[in-house]
Amino acid sequence: MKQRDLVELIVLAAIWGASFLFMRIAAPEFGPIATAFVRVAGASLLLVPLLTLREGLQDLRRHWPGLLLVGLLNGALPFALFSFAALSINAGMSSILNATTPMWGALVAWVWFGQRLDGSRLVGLALGFAGVVLLAWDKASFKPGGGGFAILAVLLATFSYGIAANASKRYLSQATPLAVATGSQLAAALLLALPAWSQQPVQLPSLRAWGAVALLALLCTSLAYILFFRLMKRVGPTNTIAVTFLIPVFALLWGFLFLHETLTASMAMGCLVVLLGTGLAVGVLRLPMPPVTRPAK
Repeated sequence: MKQRDLVELIVLAAIWGASFLFMRIAAPEFGPIATAFVRVAGASLLLVPLLTLREGLQDLRRHWPGLLLVGLLNGALPFALFSFAALSINAGMSSILNATTPMWGALVAWVWFGQRLDGSRLVGLALGFAGVVLLAWDKASFKPGGGGFAILAVLLATFSYGIAANASKRYLSQATPLAVATGSQLAAALLLALPAWSQQPVQLPSLRAWGAVALLALLCTSLAYILFFRLMKRVGPTNTIAVTFLIPVFALLWGFLFLHETLTASMAMGCLVVLLGTGLAVGVLRLPMPPVTRPAK
């Protein structure tokens, strides 16, 4: 990986790490669904003209069924679920659970495409789930004020991301990366429009909340997706997926600096277990294999 690519990877992790901070600020005033809608609608306002300038609108017409599916699974549903979770659990916890996304992607690929899971990947899946249990153990109360439903929402969102990654591979491999980014956000905006209208905030959100949701749309969605797909093209999916391991670092840092969130010992341990398990599950890390002994002739 070239130095330029490494810098872009770190920048992308910092941007996506900040998205959890911005959701924590915006969701209480906008509500989860409206937060998600303004995010994808704002991203569409930037991405559609950019795609038009590159004469890529024909890809939207050609691949609209796949874009609608990916828009639901990679935008509308997970963004709303993450915004809902932001009402109850902190940015650091959400970002750590978000790191399970590649693990879900590997599991879906195994079920959907029959992709082989060797011993290292199976151990990784088991470790990843153990890390989730460790993280959720003291917060999984479903009583008022508990974080149980928020944790389930994040896990459902990451599972949706895992399906979306495989759906993109299955149905949108012939579309350009910019068309996939634009079409999926536009589809997500259309899917969320009516629910967001019915769940619009009673009071006008503050300028702070508007600023947070604007940064979600322009920085954490539009710019982030452009960087992500550019890295995918230059360094491949295996290297690009390393961004998932860096996101919690920045989310915890931003949460500490701007929201005064703390990192507990159980969160640190759970984070390490989740990242180790995910690394094994996606093949970035490998367990040491015993040497193969050949019988003497």
